[in-house]
Amino acid sequence: MTRGCIICAGREGDEALHRVEVWRDGEWRLTLSLDAEVLGFAYLEPLRHIPTIADLDGAEARSFGAAIARVSRSLKAATGTEHVYVYIFGDGVAHLHVHLAPHRDGDALNSQMIRGEIVSEKLPDGFERFYSREFPALPETEQRQVVEKVRRDLNAA
Repeated sequence: MTRGCIICAGREGDEALHRVEVWRDGEWRLTLSLDAEVLGFAYLEPLRHIPTIADLDGAEARSFGAAIARVSRSLKAATGTEHVYVYIFGDGVAHLHVHLAPHRDGDALNSQMIRGEIVSEKLPDGFERFYSREFPALPETEQRQVVEKVRRDLNAA
C-alpha cells in the first residue's frame, strides 16, 4: 500500500470514487462504478501498488490475462452485452487500473478514441477505418522506425 494513493486506500478510496468492490483474489480486485454512463463500468486493479502496466511483474504479470478474461466474461453475462471495451489511461492516478466498459449499441460509448472530428472510411474488405481530420496519421517512415526499435528490443533477449 502506498500512502496517499486513493486506490490503495481500499474501501475508503472506493467510497470517494463512488464505486464498490465486487471481487478479489490474491493479486487483483474488481470494482464497479456506481456513477457511470454505462451499465457495469468496472476497474480491475492490482492489490499491490503498481504504477503502470509497464511495471507489472511477478504474480500480477503472470495472472493479468486470466484476470481480464475472467472479469470480462462476468461483466458480459451480468450486462447481456457482446463486447467489453478494455483500456488503460495511465496518467490520472498513479496506480494501475484497467477500465472495463460493457458496450451495447446506442450507449454512451463509441469505438473511436481519437481527438478531433472523426471521419469514417469504408474499406474494400468491408472494414471501417476511423481517423481525425485535425490529427492526420504520422508519416509511415516514422511509424516503421518505431516498429523496428520495438522488434529489436523484444527479440534481443
